[in-house]
Amino acid sequence: MAGHSKWANTKHRKARADAQKGKIFTKLAREITVAAREGGDDLDANFTLRLAVQKARDNNMPNENIQRSIQRGTGNQEGSSYEQAYYEGYAVDGVAVLLEVMTDNRNRTVAEIRHIFSRYNGSLGESGCVAWMFNRKGYMTVNKNELNIDEDELMIAALDAGAEDVELEDDGTYSITTELENFEAAKNQMVDQGIPIASSEVTMIPSNTIEINDPDSADKIIRLMEALDDHDDVQNVYANFDIPDQLLLKQ
Repeated sequence: MAGHSKWANTKHRKARADAQKGKIFTKLAREITVAAREGGDDLDANFTLRLAVQKARDNNMPNENIQRSIQRGTGNQEGSSYEQAYYEGYAVDGVAVLLEVMTDNRNRTVAEIRHIFSRYNGSLGESGCVAWMFNRKGYMTVNKNELNIDEDELMIAALDAGAEDVELEDDGTYSITTELENFEAAKNQMVDQGIPIASSEVTMIPSNTIEINDPDSADKIIRLMEALDDHDDVQNVYANFDIPDQLLLKQ
């Protein structure tokens, strides 16, 4: 869990939402387009598209942008043809890094990703070198200050809904994980019980983490994560580092 939540929390602290909104919308549009192309435009029948559209709505993406992206995927509107790919590698201290990428030019993208890894003392690896360390899960967050029930009641409600785990993060946010196939049902059941879900997504959770206590290593890892996440073709960045908060706050 730590590798996902630590990086997610760091991104949120550093986010410049207004300045990056255009880039966020571009990435969301690609995700919707690919999901529609591969599974059709029926939200009820296409689980991946349904999640992508919900993610776009959560980020306040205009509905006309969403519809245009769906139409592009189903061939009703012209646009670049993107394909999904996964790249794997290592940051310093053996930290595993997994990337979800959508690109219209694999050769260009892989060369640029390799360069980013090298710049921060990491290395791009072979296919399969780290993917086995991650499991695809449903992931939700709940803000503690928005709850009208206590932690024990939240735990019971989440577990009754089918959640695997509930953790209180250092920033006062509860993180809830589920099996992928139970994700939507668990989320809907918790919403029906009046639990305010702040965010929800399908993500990759590391099965183990590497604790980083060296400030120089922590700096290189965070800079690598930010550079990869900033790349236009990278949709998601996952890693298995666990950096203590006192080091994260210095980044």
